[in-house]
Amino acid sequence: MPDSLKVYKSKRDFSITSEPAEGGLPGKDALTFVIQKHWASRLHYDFRIELDGVMKSWAVPKGPSYDTHDKRMAVHVEDHPISYSDFEGTIPEKQYGAGKVIVWDKGTWEPEGDPHAGYRSGNLKFQLHGHKMHGRWVLVRMKGRGEKQEPWLLIKEKDDYARPAAEFSVIDEMPDSVKDLPMPGSRAKVPAKAKASKNGRAVKAKADAAAEEAVEKIAAKPAAKRATKAAAKRSTRSDVAQDPSVPAGAVEAALPKEFAPELATLVDGAPTDPENWVFEVKFDGYRMLTRIENGDVRLITRNNNDWTEKLAPLQQEIARMGLPGGWYDGEIVVHDANGRPNFGMLQLAFDGSNATQIVYFLFDAPYLGGYDLREVALVDRRALLEGALIQAKPSETVRFSAEFGNDPEGLVIAACKIGLEGVIGKRRDSHYVSRRSPEWIKLKCGQRQEFVIGGYTDPKGSRTGVGALLLGTYDKDGVLRYAGNVGSGFNAESLRDVSAKLKALDTDKSPFPPRSVAGRKHHWVKPELIAEVSFSEWTSAGAVRHPVFQGLRSDKPAQGITREVAKPIDEVASEVSSDVAPAAVPDSAPEPVAPAGKLPATLKVTHGERVMDAKSGITKLELVRYYALVGELMMEHLKGRPVSLVRAPAGVGGELFFQKHADTGKMPGVENMDPALDPDHPPMLTIASVEGILSATQFNVVEIHTQNATARAYDKPDRMVFDLDPGEGVAWHTMQEAAQLMHAFLDELGLSNFLKTSGGKGLHVVVPIKGGKDWDTVKGFSQAIVKHLATTLPDRFAFKSGAKNRVGKVFIDYLRNAKGATTVCAWAARTRPGLGISVPLAWDELAGLKSGDQWTVANAHTRLDRGNEPWAGYAKTAKTLTAAMKQMGYKG
Repeated sequence: MPDSLKVYKSKRDFSITSEPAEGGLPGKDALTFVIQKHWASRLHYDFRIELDGVMKSWAVPKGPSYDTHDKRMAVHVEDHPISYSDFEGTIPEKQYGAGKVIVWDKGTWEPEGDPHAGYRSGNLKFQLHGHKMHGRWVLVRMKGRGEKQEPWLLIKEKDDYARPAAEFSVIDEMPDSVKDLPMPGSRAKVPAKAKASKNGRAVKAKADAAAEEAVEKIAAKPAAKRATKAAAKRSTRSDVAQDPSVPAGAVEAALPKEFAPELATLVDGAPTDPENWVFEVKFDGYRMLTRIENGDVRLITRNNNDWTEKLAPLQQEIARMGLPGGWYDGEIVVHDANGRPNFGMLQLAFDGSNATQIVYFLFDAPYLGGYDLREVALVDRRALLEGALIQAKPSETVRFSAEFGNDPEGLVIAACKIGLEGVIGKRRDSHYVSRRSPEWIKLKCGQRQEFVIGGYTDPKGSRTGVGALLLGTYDKDGVLRYAGNVGSGFNAESLRDVSAKLKALDTDKSPFPPRSVAGRKHHWVKPELIAEVSFSEWTSAGAVRHPVFQGLRSDKPAQGITREVAKPIDEVASEVSSDVAPAAVPDSAPEPVAPAGKLPATLKVTHGERVMDAKSGITKLELVRYYALVGELMMEHLKGRPVSLVRAPAGVGGELFFQKHADTGKMPGVENMDPALDPDHPPMLTIASVEGILSATQFNVVEIHTQNATARAYDKPDRMVFDLDPGEGVAWHTMQEAAQLMHAFLDELGLSNFLKTSGGKGLHVVVPIKGGKDWDTVKGFSQAIVKHLATTLPDRFAFKSGAKNRVGKVFIDYLRNAKGATTVCAWAARTRPGLGISVPLAWDELAGLKSGDQWTVANAHTRLDRGNEPWAGYAKTAKTLTAAMKQMGYKG
């Protein structure tokens, strides 16, 4: 049926892509199906069933679920040829659907009734017989809103194969290809696998075996035997889909202990389709979440701080109202005499005497009345929230945040005239996500944001307390950059409050880079306080112009304060179209999906829903599953080495804890090393198994660092590490050239060397060594190498540390070679926005490398096929340093 493939062919250039243009034989005895796992702009699953000589196709962003309560979005896309069912490979860049594709499952399907009638009516029921997919399923077409491509839902029907999501996730436990397996029911012999080496292929082979074992478990056990208490309890309730009062997407669910809010994106202009948005006032206050369970009311900040006692009058008022259980989202404010929110007055209300002045505006309810509403459209969530407030006892303190018109430009002008901060816009059909989202936008009247206070100046004239506050924001590398000072906007009361808090934080050390703050008469403070400041614009030097102090705030961690830059509305709109309208990118998912490995049954992950990184939206559970995926690869770099662990209980931007010694009793697989190795300190830690990586991650460990020696010969390092770190103003191509120069020089010395990304902004060059040199000798020789390069090429390399010494240069850190010093382990994540990972590379890949954090937890799957292969032969290439030291004339 060539006409059926017209759209398919029009989207592809078959002289470039290896996808089939047409062809393929229909199933001999039954209709076939295939599910292809597709890493396009975002990971998703393409579900295809054979009908009328083609493969009818749907893009399923989150993949299938065996839980009958999960209704997975399935976007109807163009028909594909039957031959496409065998396609595995990588669609080239700039081609439609560019990215890696594998055959995740395949088999046969049986329609229940007339499949043509079901397809036309939008209610197609069928049974699947695959390696992973079994039992009865249904595809249901939703009532569209004019989309170019029809939205459907893929739902598991109740049968012996159904399983609750809390017990089993088919996409997580069976992640790999089945292309080389025979069709289910076939007696064909499975092709022998190629010999697996110690790299990504070995991991894949192991995962395939685990997947086949899991398939057998699904097929062998009827639902009655594997029902859990949770499933039994849920089966006594009415199904959501059968209750017309509950909107589509609502799922009965227990209330999570913790919850992270959705955050808005600052944009530079109003959306061009305002009719698709809800607009509300941007309140000048504190974001506040409320958790209500069995009458118990807790007030929680956006960073999971419990402020219930601090807001006791508000807590008592919410309890009095009798609202149903749930997680409520809103903002607390204090109004001035003109009825406008006043941030400074809100600060003063926290002393207890004025707490009754606080007003709480509610604008969302991601959980309400026993239902998880995150997959419900925004307008439906708001309707349910408004209904709950109407049915509760009336309150002047707790109010609904009303919608105001659909003219955002006019609304912003009006808001600015009456002294409000701006307008918030939210897409009407958007779902609730615990991350910063392009579907919530903020339009501000002027420039305004938070700054970290790094110091202050003395007052002048009759003023008391402080003169001006020295402001800063953190850059992507965690350096506090000076952003100017603010001395206006204070009154006598706020001056006294700020002065007392600053003087308690006095320190002799500047938190800013050397010489970045002009003048000498400054008082430095520990960078812990946050100031809210409005200003007219940023200067070219990166300082604020005409700043006005609005107040202190304590609902955010200082480490998370960065310079806020407005995104172009066109760019945000394209992100929204990718998230909500797969018509533009039909294979996209509504939010980033981290690759996942299978977790051991003994590992219990607590607070798995906690967002560890706001930029990517990666949760703690997703981070644990990432480490399960790469655990075997990491063990090659961890085995026998002392480690240091970086814990981030509050995620990226929160406080970090660097541990070389810890109680291992609660972390199976993490062990204490022989105390005799380092007798002057507590026993060092080592990770003995993948279980150790996972149990450490359960205890909020994000980064894992290793030393340069093993327990077998701790006094004799077996490697040198050179950390290439770009100074301010260094372009990426300069970093590539620096690494290549380092590589060439080490080759000239006869020392084998290997490359890996740092997961941050730099690169690591690692030299395997043998011969029994002690720590001081190895460190001294590494210092000599760096000094030689910096002396020979002073315009490229910096020998001395410190920001002022490396401007426009690459600093090579040789201090990683000192006894007790560590370097981030290959495949470990970094506590930086985006959760970059350190990845082994071949030297011929350097030219095509885009950054030191090119691979992240979210896109690691695009690299796993290479695994540790670029470092093949690492141990065998180790040499003594004697000849290289002699060549350089180094005598120690």
